[in-house]
Amino acid sequence: MDKTLDSFRQAIADTGLYVPDVIEDDGQLHRFSAQGKQKDDSGWYVLHTDGIPAGAFGCWRTGVHSTWSAQSPATMTPTEQRAYQQRITAIQTQREIEQTTRQAFAATQAQHRWQTAKACVDPSSHPYLKAKAIQPYGLRIEDVDTLLIPLRDTDGHLQSLQTITTEGEKRFLPSGKVKTCHHLIGTPNDILIVCEGYATGASLYECTGHAVAIAFNAGNLQAVATALKAKYPSITLLIAGDDDWKTEQNPGLIKATEAAQAIHGHLAIPIFPTPRPEKATDFNDLHQLAGAHAVKHCIQAALNTAVTSHPEITRLGKESLDPWSLPTPLPNALPAVHPFDPELLPQSLRPWIQDIAHRMQCPIDFPAVAALVALSSLVGARAVIQPKAQDDWQVVPNLWGAVVGRPGVKKSPALSEALKPLHRLQKTEYEHWDTAHAAWELDNKVAQMQADAHEKKAKALAGKDPAAARALLDPNTTRDSFGTSAEPIARRFIVNDATVEKLGEILQHNSWGTLSYRDELYGLLTSLDKSGQEGSRAFYLQSYDGNQSYTFDRIGRGTIPIPRVCLALLGSIQPGRLHEYVRNAVAGGNADDGLLQRFGLTVWPDLPTDYIHVDQWPDTPAKQTAWAVFDRLAQLEPANETDPILWRFDAAAQACFVEWLVPFETELRKEELHPALISHLAKYRKIIPALALLFALIDTPENNGIIQENELIRALAWSDYLRSHAQRLYAAALVPETSGAAILLAKLKAGKLTDRDPDIKQLSSFTPRQIAQKGWAGLSTPDAVRKAAELLSEYGWLMRETQLSNDALGRGRPSERYLIHPTVLAGRSV
Repeated sequence: MDKTLDSFRQAIADTGLYVPDVIEDDGQLHRFSAQGKQKDDSGWYVLHTDGIPAGAFGCWRTGVHSTWSAQSPATMTPTEQRAYQQRITAIQTQREIEQTTRQAFAATQAQHRWQTAKACVDPSSHPYLKAKAIQPYGLRIEDVDTLLIPLRDTDGHLQSLQTITTEGEKRFLPSGKVKTCHHLIGTPNDILIVCEGYATGASLYECTGHAVAIAFNAGNLQAVATALKAKYPSITLLIAGDDDWKTEQNPGLIKATEAAQAIHGHLAIPIFPTPRPEKATDFNDLHQLAGAHAVKHCIQAALNTAVTSHPEITRLGKESLDPWSLPTPLPNALPAVHPFDPELLPQSLRPWIQDIAHRMQCPIDFPAVAALVALSSLVGARAVIQPKAQDDWQVVPNLWGAVVGRPGVKKSPALSEALKPLHRLQKTEYEHWDTAHAAWELDNKVAQMQADAHEKKAKALAGKDPAAARALLDPNTTRDSFGTSAEPIARRFIVNDATVEKLGEILQHNSWGTLSYRDELYGLLTSLDKSGQEGSRAFYLQSYDGNQSYTFDRIGRGTIPIPRVCLALLGSIQPGRLHEYVRNAVAGGNADDGLLQRFGLTVWPDLPTDYIHVDQWPDTPAKQTAWAVFDRLAQLEPANETDPILWRFDAAAQACFVEWLVPFETELRKEELHPALISHLAKYRKIIPALALLFALIDTPENNGIIQENELIRALAWSDYLRSHAQRLYAAALVPETSGAAILLAKLKAGKLTDRDPDIKQLSSFTPRQIAQKGWAGLSTPDAVRKAAELLSEYGWLMRETQLSNDALGRGRPSERYLIHPTVLAGRSV
């Protein structure tokens, strides 16, 4: 059911309408706000979910009307197709019957309110009229502050009302008829103008003297124009459209063009002076900005222009639709992710992490992941969790994490701040090591002096008492307190940049675990992809398990046995680099071995749009509490020299884990997800128990090896959060890379593709080399431009044209050009 509702919601969203918060699947007609505004009920839908789910939806204001089915009719059996068509017909009939009933009731209400309202004759009597600088034409006022505009059919019968408040809020009577209804200003003679809103119509009437029919919205323009064409067959009709240049798909311009074409009428669009105000869209705006002469000029120019040769018709009408069709918006390459909830963090860390994110004004996801990965490295393999009650399966809580973000979003500063307690531990460790190593060197010197003295005595006794001389040279009989201890080795809390061989040496002495931190992960990932690095890659893959031994055999270094390879890994990466790597990793390249999927704590958060200047001292108590956790876990000892401390779930947590694990494993086996995502989610078998153990060690270490349900529930909340980020991560393999195409489209829309000829403001086509020479970000090579252009062609924004060589003998390679969609040339938002 949820998938059906989600699919229906997506169909509504794909048309540009706001999606209702609640979808009722009762087969009844429901209204909702199609524009996302309060008190707006212009949207409607009907949904049946029995049998093959099917429905319909639309918007009265914009004229959108669409049907939907959970299954494509092309894949239905003949019986299913007939059932589907019957259902759609039934929906349509139901909508029409209910609509007729509601409209009749609304008409009665309209007549009553119209009769009781007072005539509006003074433009100063209502703020809307004053703000728009227009006169009242056939309007009435209700209760002093509500302006009433009548909606009449072509016979003059009142069908509904539009109300306008003192704040300028417009509403129709609930369920009132709108289609084909209009408000007429003046008497139609030779010319009749059809427009959207009252203010626009009043300005047009005042500036031109022509009669005006107000259709009230873009979706009603064609219906009104068609009805009036039938009533006045010999009159000249002109559609005065709004230019909603800042609105997605520009409904004003598109619907006005369609209406003009449908009636073979003229089309007028307001032409504004530059710089154009952002909210300037209609003829009332033009009237107030440039005066009556500007409005009159636009209308007269449109009347003097043949329908098929009007500039806007040419760009958006019949000529543009053949061979062009309306382009499709580029897909969003970034699926939505769950925002980070601070409740995901253990109480001991939460205030500290929140303080870092607040002071840095960066996503809280960055320091949160860094802190958990760092703490997991301190635990390493010293403590493990046994997720099942009787099975001996054990999980080492070393974690791999990555933060994704474009340059300049404070990835590195956030990670560095979260790693400060680890660096402090390393500094302290080096200070202790310096002292111990200095003492060890002194002991070695003293031991060497003793050895020299014994050798001197042995030389003197060699001839007299060989046995005594031999005893002096035997270290087993002359050993004392000096020079007998092994060289001190500093514990490594963090490793930044080491070859695999050196990392192996470090782990030989830090077999319980350490952290490898790479500020830029891309360098590490690509280096492991190179030929000859197969062994290095295998080492990293094995280090994720945290409990496997490994042996290096090198000519120069000899044999290096590592009893336990346990590595936590943390770093950052840019989206573009990640897209490139993910595609290779899921397409069967060298990276297709599960290395990427081991980065279970990969987060790619949305960036805050607003910046708040913060200049305050760090939260010292929060910092001290969090750093104390680092200090405590740094002192954690395993059960003995070879075995870790064993933690288990309590009864409630064990039941909760099984309740999660069974459907999770079932989902992985269904193969409904992308294989790369399945491989990634499979690592949650380790991540969820590991997080639960880590949370217990952080907040409830006194529980003596028992993990309670609260810790597991927090870990399971992380699984939902991380899964949304994983879906964004692997979207690179499922949807095309749109960044280059989006940049190119934005440049074209902004008119940046200009010619050297100053009279040519915008070229209508281009070659990849022309764009590459511009040096635009991400489009600096012909191949990059070609890739972006091909994607735009796929979505209808461009059209590739191949031109053969002009050589008479056919020599030379054909060239390619990309034609630009007329709407882009017109600077319109489609």
